[in-house]
Amino acid sequence: MHHMEMKPGVYPVGGIDWDRRLFDALIPLPDGTSYNSYLVIGGEKTALIDTVDPSMDHVLISNLDQLNIERIDYIICHHAEQDHAGSIPMVLELYPTAMVVCTPKCRDMLIDLLHLDETVFITVDDKKTLSLGDRTLEFIHTPWVHWPETMVTYLQEDRILFTCDFFGSHLAQSALYVRDECTVYESAKRYFGEIMMPFRTNIRKNMEKLKDYSIDIIAPSHGPVYDKPEFILDAYRHWAYDEPKNLVLLPYVSMHGSTKEMVDHLVRALAENGVGVRQYDLTVADPGKLAIGLVDAATVIIGTCTVLGGAHPLAANAAFLANALRPNLKFASIIGSYGWGSRAVEQITGMLTNLKLEVLEPVYIKGNPKEQDYAALDKLAHLIAQKHRESGFQ
Repeated sequence: MHHMEMKPGVYPVGGIDWDRRLFDALIPLPDGTSYNSYLVIGGEKTALIDTVDPSMDHVLISNLDQLNIERIDYIICHHAEQDHAGSIPMVLELYPTAMVVCTPKCRDMLIDLLHLDETVFITVDDKKTLSLGDRTLEFIHTPWVHWPETMVTYLQEDRILFTCDFFGSHLAQSALYVRDECTVYESAKRYFGEIMMPFRTNIRKNMEKLKDYSIDIIAPSHGPVYDKPEFILDAYRHWAYDEPKNLVLLPYVSMHGSTKEMVDHLVRALAENGVGVRQYDLTVADPGKLAIGLVDAATVIIGTCTVLGGAHPLAANAAFLANALRPNLKFASIIGSYGWGSRAVEQITGMLTNLKLEVLEPVYIKGNPKEQDYAALDKLAHLIAQKHRESGFQ
């Protein structure tokens, strides 16, 4: 990547991970990802902005070698997580005079995670600047996007904002900049849903902090670089500020088909009532798709069969995940079927404690659905449509 210069003396030196398919042992990566690292060569000093996941440290080194970089003065660390900070020890071995620049909180975390020596750090307060001679880096603290220690860097003269995980997307592509906005929008929304959504209020505060900066380029540490920053800023404004949409998510799991019949009926009934709906079979669904849906949905209905007197583990997992991601859901319900008895309704509602939502009367039935059960599902669909209308969800 070394031949691509973003501005004179500003180079991407990170790695593209085409083949990685799982992140945090949890998140599917259908499109791979990248660990973006940037080199800023000033008149007097040189700064490396973030490193890469240790699995790709050889790529970072090779990119620095191709640029014949003999000295790095500063390693800017925005975020202590290993996919960005994990190669700092190796960079320090190769460039032993480099200093690690980060927030005070980040320093403590890097000492814990990477066992770095206290003497290698320069900690910076909010809005502090660092001169590279003819270029100035300004550090803006952006706590909780998505850890407590995070910051971003604004390269004043070139109007580039380096944002690490903020505004990122898990997407491997050979081009440096966003070229296919549809693909990037989906990846960035997935990233927001899985990683940023629990911190919506922090995102609002941090976007407020950034609004007076003149920004030509947003350079995150995952996915392509935005040479039209309004595209991603606008998307974040919608995701972080908007009311939910007239949309129901229906993640479900069915062993012998009874719950599936209820799901099929309810999906049709919701559509007939003018409500958008997305159905996910939890045995095969990508949790990232669920996270994307949770960014917009007003209502979630969990469909579950009964296993050993309780909810199916996949349904419990979906509820646990939704609760952890803290989406802006307003309503929830549970549908499903049991053979002789079930605690599924109590279990699932008990797992949604983070969410300020109204639980609508579940339709939890014995055996295969009968006429009165279909009527109850019709009633639920009608109620949801009414609730969405009253709330003004479009």
